[in-house]
Amino acid sequence: MNDLVIKNCKLIGKTGEYTIIIEDGKISDISKLTDKSDNIIDVKGQIVLPGLIDPHVHFRDPGLTYKENMKTGSMAAANGGFTTVIDMPNTIPQTNTLKAYKEKLEIVKKKSVINTLIHAGVNTFENMNEIAKFNPVSYKIFTDLESDSTLNEIFSNISKLNLDNPMVTIHCEDKKVVEDSTKMMKEKGTDNPIDYAYARPSNAEDTAVTKVIDLAKKYNLKIHICHLSSKKSLEIIKNEIGNVDISYEFTPHHLLLNANAFNEYGNIVKTNPPLRLEGENLSISNVNESAIIGTDHAPHSLEEKKNIVWQCPSGMPNIENVLSLLLTEVNNKRLDLKIIPKILSENAANRFNLKGKGKIQKGYDGDLTVIDLKKEGQFNVDEFYTKGKYSPFNKTSYKGKSTMTIVNGKIVMEDNIVYDTN
Repeated sequence: MNDLVIKNCKLIGKTGEYTIIIEDGKISDISKLTDKSDNIIDVKGQIVLPGLIDPHVHFRDPGLTYKENMKTGSMAAANGGFTTVIDMPNTIPQTNTLKAYKEKLEIVKKKSVINTLIHAGVNTFENMNEIAKFNPVSYKIFTDLESDSTLNEIFSNISKLNLDNPMVTIHCEDKKVVEDSTKMMKEKGTDNPIDYAYARPSNAEDTAVTKVIDLAKKYNLKIHICHLSSKKSLEIIKNEIGNVDISYEFTPHHLLLNANAFNEYGNIVKTNPPLRLEGENLSISNVNESAIIGTDHAPHSLEEKKNIVWQCPSGMPNIENVLSLLLTEVNNKRLDLKIIPKILSENAANRFNLKGKGKIQKGYDGDLTVIDLKKEGQFNVDEFYTKGKYSPFNKTSYKGKSTMTIVNGKIVMEDNIVYDTN
């Protein structure tokens, strides 16, 4: 029996309207004929995308659940049209031991309403090799926390793991550049939010990107650069394509804002890496069909974000607005609709080896995102499912929105109502 039949679907790159049949959680057929079923959904000509995939989220579970937890984070993801996310390891405890890794898998199983995978943290070789038995999506490195010698040791250890070509996912900001620049800015004695853009300058990212590329070559490892924010770093990476197995992701805030946003929004736009100075920053024009979008969804409590810039934590929630932000760019003719399935699903699925995901194709998982390209509104953080009730995009108008999220053939979100499937 069919789990779900979705009729009158528009598919990007195809003419006419289609029926998608999902059976036992998989797409069993795609045709222009309407199948008979007890469970038929008529999307009335709306566009259906492969389920969105976010390779970079911080759901804060365990240990920091007052900021977010696996339930609220996954419901926020579903509300934003995401069917799969990959959670980062910087929780309490860090996900860098076998015990912590297995405990987080249990948290996912009990709480998440969507597909949730896990990046592993780095640790001793023995700890990482124990986690390797579970074939983690990647091992995450924060270069702003590691010396050059320690980075070399970490890369060396990862290259020796009992894994076939492991992925290294990297936060690229050079530790020494950040420490020196932050010290200099603090000594000025000011407390302007924009000071943070100078405390962690784009040079910190450029330096770290160069170093990790050299290490990837040395140890023959594939690397993924998180939240790329510097125009020069993008040029460095593009010049190395073909010499090293490398990919990178863009965040919505680094594409749509620059450091001037500190003057308007204050510390709520404080992130690592920070928004870049105008001229050093990326923009929507840098997005092409090979790009990957990662939200770096990283909520904190609003009270924490009210602290002075040096005591305020870095990060903002993004997962419920990124699709509409990008669809607005499509409607404004600054982005091609044809690349949306690639940058929000297919490319991440391919890069992180997510079998059965990223395409609307027979035999693939029944993960789908339905969008209304013409639906208009304004973002309202009070209606978000995330615990992080703040955003520089709050009250911003959008055109284009997800209207339904389907995970493994089951509807988990419909018209902003997320169903708790656990």
